[in-house]
Amino acid sequence: MRRPIDSLFGRLALLVVAVLMLSHFAWYALMRLERSQLQTRYAVEEATFLVDAVRQHVARTPDQPLPSRVKLVDPASPDVPAASANMPAPLERFVEDVRDRMPAGTQVRISPPGGPPTLWVRAATDRNWIVVPVQPLRMPRSLDRTVSWLVIIFSFAVMAALFAAWALQRPLRLLAQAVARFGRGLPVPPVPERGPRELRQLTHGFNQMVQEVARTENDRAVMLAGVAHDLKTPLARLRLRAEMMDDAKTRDGVVRDVDSMTHIVEQFLLFAHDGADRSEPVEVDAQCERVVRSYRAVASGAPIVHTELNAGPSFQLPAATLDRILSNLIDNAHAYGAPPVVVATARTPQGFTLSVSDNGKGIAAQDLISASRPFVRLDPARGGNGHSGLGLAIVERLVRRAGGEWEIGNHDGRGLRVLMSFPFEVLPRVATASENAW
Repeated sequence: MRRPIDSLFGRLALLVVAVLMLSHFAWYALMRLERSQLQTRYAVEEATFLVDAVRQHVARTPDQPLPSRVKLVDPASPDVPAASANMPAPLERFVEDVRDRMPAGTQVRISPPGGPPTLWVRAATDRNWIVVPVQPLRMPRSLDRTVSWLVIIFSFAVMAALFAAWALQRPLRLLAQAVARFGRGLPVPPVPERGPRELRQLTHGFNQMVQEVARTENDRAVMLAGVAHDLKTPLARLRLRAEMMDDAKTRDGVVRDVDSMTHIVEQFLLFAHDGADRSEPVEVDAQCERVVRSYRAVASGAPIVHTELNAGPSFQLPAATLDRILSNLIDNAHAYGAPPVVVATARTPQGFTLSVSDNGKGIAAQDLISASRPFVRLDPARGGNGHSGLGLAIVERLVRRAGGEWEIGNHDGRGLRVLMSFPFEVLPRVATASENAW
C-alpha cells in the first residue's frame, strides 16, 4: 500500500504546510503582542499629554472651566481612590510607565472598577489631584478580523507552495519512471530536461546513458544476429551432406552435432531480437495447458510435467513471449532437472505469478547470481551439447520486457524454481500495446 508521505511531493507538501503554519502562527502571536504594547504606549502618551495640558491650563487660565471628564479633586476628598496593590499586570505596567514620565515623587492611581476608567495624578508641586480619562486597556480578542485575513493569506500561500512543489517534483517523477522502465529493459524515450540546473544535468546524463546503452546493445544484437544468420546456411548444407553419408553411426553423430549448433544459433537470434512483442495477448492458464500438452506429445523422453493453474482468465501475456518463456524453462528443467516439472500460476494481492520448477539438484547458492548471465554455463551440472548459456538470460529479458520481475532459486532445498511476478498495472499496458499494434 502506497503512503503519500513516502513520495517527494508528499514530503514537500508536509514541509511547506508546516513551515507556513509555523511562520503564520509566529507572525500572528508577534502582531498581537506588538498591538498590545502599542495600545499601552498610546494610552500612556495620551494620559501624560492630558495631565500636562491640565497643569498648563491651571497655571495660565485658572478662571477658565476645564474640559468635560477632566477635574481637580482636593486631596482630602473621600473620592480619592486608595493605592491598589493587586492590579492586573497590564494596568500595573501602565501605571509604572505613567509614573516614569512624571516628575519624581508623583503619585499615580487608577479609579476603582465599575465606572469610566480615570487616571489620578498628583505631583509634589500639585495642590490637587488631576483626574483625566484614560483609554481602556482591552486584552486582544481571540478571534477578530485579523484571523480571517490570516486564514485567507495562509490558504493562498499553501496553494501556491503546493503548486511550486508539484512543479519541482514532476521532472524527478518522470525521471524515476524512466529509470524504472530502463531497469525492466523496456524502451525509454528521452526524458524532458526540466527543473533546477542540477536536475537538468541529471536528466541530461541519464538520456545520454540510455542512448549509449541502446547503441551498444543494438551493435551487439546486430553483430550477434548477423553471425547467427550467416551460420544458418552452412549448417543447413552440413545437415544435408550428413544425411547423405553411408555410415549410420557417423551420420547420426554429425546430425546430432548440427542440430546442437542449430539450436545454439536459434538461441543467439532469439537473444539478439530486441523488438517489442506485438503478438496477441492470451490467457496464461490456457496457454500453459496447451504448451504442456504439446510438450508431452512431442518430447517422448520428457519427464513428467504437472500444472497448477490458479491465476484465472485475467492473467494475460503476449503469446510469443509466453511460449518462449515456457519452452526455455521446460527445456532447461528437462535437460538439467528431475521429474516432476511443475508449471504453476497464482493470483496475489499485488498481481499474478508464473513459476516453473523441477526436482533436480538445483544450483549452488554461489552460482545463482551468475546463472542468468548471457553465455554463462555452470559446469559440470549445467553444461551440455547444444546449450549456449542463453536460456535463463532470454527468460529474464522477456519477463522484464513484459513488465514483470523474476526470481531464481532452489525451492524447499530441492530443484530449481524460476518465479515470475507481473503486477496488475502492467497488464493493461500489455493489452493496450497489443491493440495499438493491430
